[in-house]
Amino acid sequence: MSILGLKKKQPKTFKVKVITMDAEVEFSCEVKWKGKDLFDLVCRTIGLRETWFFGLRYIVKDTYAWLKMEKRVLDQEVPKEFPITFHFLAKFFPEKVEEELVQEITQHLFFLQVKKKILDEEIFCSPEACVLLASYAVQAKYGDYDPNFHKPGFLSQDELLPKRVLMQYQMTADMWEEKITAWYAEHRGIARDEAEMEYLKIAQDLEMYGVSYFSITQNKRDTDLLLGVDAQGLHIYSPNNKLNPNKSFPWSGIRNISYSEKEFTIKPLDKKKEVFKFYSSQLRVNKLILQLCIGNHDLFMRRRKVDTIEVQQMKAQAKEEKARKKVERQILAREKQMREEAERAKEEMERRLFQLQDEARLANEALLRSEETADLLAEKAQIAEEEAKLLAHKAAEAEQERQRLEVTALKTKEEKRLMEQKMREAEQLAVKLVEQSERRLKEADHLKQDLNEAKDAERRAKQKLLEITKSTYPVRLHLEAGSCRMDFKDTDMKRLSMEIERERLEYMEKSKHLQDQLKELKSEIESLKLEEQQQGGLFAHRWISFRWFRPRVFCNTKSLLMMFPVFLICPSLLGSPAFSPGGLKHL
Repeated sequence: MSILGLKKKQPKTFKVKVITMDAEVEFSCEVKWKGKDLFDLVCRTIGLRETWFFGLRYIVKDTYAWLKMEKRVLDQEVPKEFPITFHFLAKFFPEKVEEELVQEITQHLFFLQVKKKILDEEIFCSPEACVLLASYAVQAKYGDYDPNFHKPGFLSQDELLPKRVLMQYQMTADMWEEKITAWYAEHRGIARDEAEMEYLKIAQDLEMYGVSYFSITQNKRDTDLLLGVDAQGLHIYSPNNKLNPNKSFPWSGIRNISYSEKEFTIKPLDKKKEVFKFYSSQLRVNKLILQLCIGNHDLFMRRRKVDTIEVQQMKAQAKEEKARKKVERQILAREKQMREEAERAKEEMERRLFQLQDEARLANEALLRSEETADLLAEKAQIAEEEAKLLAHKAAEAEQERQRLEVTALKTKEEKRLMEQKMREAEQLAVKLVEQSERRLKEADHLKQDLNEAKDAERRAKQKLLEITKSTYPVRLHLEAGSCRMDFKDTDMKRLSMEIERERLEYMEKSKHLQDQLKELKSEIESLKLEEQQQGGLFAHRWISFRWFRPRVFCNTKSLLMMFPVFLICPSLLGSPAFSPGGLKHL
């Protein structure tokens, strides 16, 4: 048997990738599987029992189609690339989500799909409703708001608002996050499934919720209408307005829907109403419209009937599960509350412990400071005591010095009194000497006058003697007489000279005695001055500085006369003007 004669074996399985709203799952399917086999496998895998809302959608020629349950998978117009990709999505939407969605997984899948449609702007939502829905989405994802954990910026990576809303207002991401967080903080205590249900309850009231739109024409030439299919019925819209339908046909008012090739006919239950016809350009789209109409109508009729045993069991189980979860949440809330209270108590105890530690540390530091202060105060007290002793010693010395100064002051006063007495005596002596000098000057003047008279007499006698010498007798007589006269005059002169010499000697002795007294007085004044400088006091008398001696000698104007008799030592000064009584008074 040749190789060319072998037939190529057909594979018995093929790969399928199913993308749900929160996961991707791959399956190995048999070639003979129908769409229901694959659909049931996916539902079992994700644990879904409310299967009548969902379907497997795929893309074919730039449009989408739903996998038919009764036909084989490979016999349908599915993509021929392996693995074949399907999207597990809600095909039909409930009228009231709170009553019809039983399982938590069903609610979660609806929540994710509706949220994506709102964010992709397939469902129009006002900015206020978008912020509220975003707050429930955050509650479902992050749980209760905790300001210690949810710091600013924790929503920066989450897509929560449509781009249309973000572009409509001049607001930053932080401002939007602040608005969302304000609502998010109000949802404290709401569980994840409850937050998702609240999200769906708000979303189901939106005009575009659960509506599938298709382009149609009312006749073969016009293309300006939209057909909307949802759980309530069929709606006709203008192309630019998907919110407010121009005409609606509720399922309860439709008797029959049929189509022939591209023409659809809606027959109202009321035969008096006009039959509505519209056209769709694509056969594939027409089949999809018919499929959605049949499915929504079946669900509409199913809602008006008694629930099946399976649905009743699911609702009972869901009710029990909700009750159990509610009890668990209550227990968990109590435990959480107790834990929070315990944590708060722990934090309070830790805070109190830290506070006590701080207080203990501060007390220790204060104790150390007080000990240091006590040591310092003790040292200061010792220093103060020593200073007190030193001050007491100095006070004693000062007292002794004060007493000594008082004694010295008394001595100084006595010496001052004695000095003043001596000065008065010296002044009196000076006055006496001045009087004696004046008297001696007068006597000297008289003596000079007598001397001049004697010289004149001598000159006259000599002249007479010369006249007498002209005759012998008379001459001798005159000579004798003249000699006698001369002798007499010489004797007087000698006597006068002797008296002057004697007076001079007396003046010299008195002057020497007075000079000795003045030297003694000067030495006493200098000693008194030194003592007064040591004691820090000066005599408060009318003294003037007398600079003839060095160091200074203080005397009053009357004591100046004591200094002048020194000049009496020299008799040659007797006739000087400075030594005259007028000169002395001038000095």
